[in-house]
Amino acid sequence: METSPLCYQIPGRRLLLGSASPRRADLLRRAGFSFATVRIECDESNPHGQSASEQAIDLSERKAKAYTSVLEADELLLTADTVVWCRGEHLAKPADRDHALRMLSSLSGTEHTVVTGCTLRTAEGVYSFSEQTDLVFRPMNPAVVAAYIDHSEPFDKAGAYGLQDWIGLTQVERITGCPSNVIGLPIPRLIQVLNDRFGLKYLPFS
Repeated sequence: METSPLCYQIPGRRLLLGSASPRRADLLRRAGFSFATVRIECDESNPHGQSASEQAIDLSERKAKAYTSVLEADELLLTADTVVWCRGEHLAKPADRDHALRMLSSLSGTEHTVVTGCTLRTAEGVYSFSEQTDLVFRPMNPAVVAAYIDHSEPFDKAGAYGLQDWIGLTQVERITGCPSNVIGLPIPRLIQVLNDRFGLKYLPFS
């Protein structure tokens, strides 16, 4: 896929991505960021009684706090978590095929909400924000749902689907908000926050 003709640099900072998600790494790379990936082990169980935004931010902050290495003065750690809500129910990553079938069947023909919480952690402190995107799937034939589950990779995705997959391309009828937010990082909002807080430099790739 096409990458950015610009290289985004954060003056005086080295960006660390605290995520094992290849999709988040791909989004950052295609947007024009240089970064190193660090692995973080974190309890991702969801407390009850939180809104989608509260839950996404809570999980992203837990990931940031679970990074046990000492952050150097020039390091900036980015963590994120994406949650999917439909009819007041939190749709996490499916446990198995039947679970994925139930999730996607519940999304068929209805609106749902995707919220990504992002946390920026430095040696000086922590800053978090969230972004919301609303989507509507067209009514989906059960055969379409089954084919997607059997021939794609829904089990590492909240809500059991990827917007970048063919099911997103062919079955999403309407999207309100940031598409990259659904994939795992709200890139335009992230750029805005990084620029406001750290002053981004925009350099052409040589």
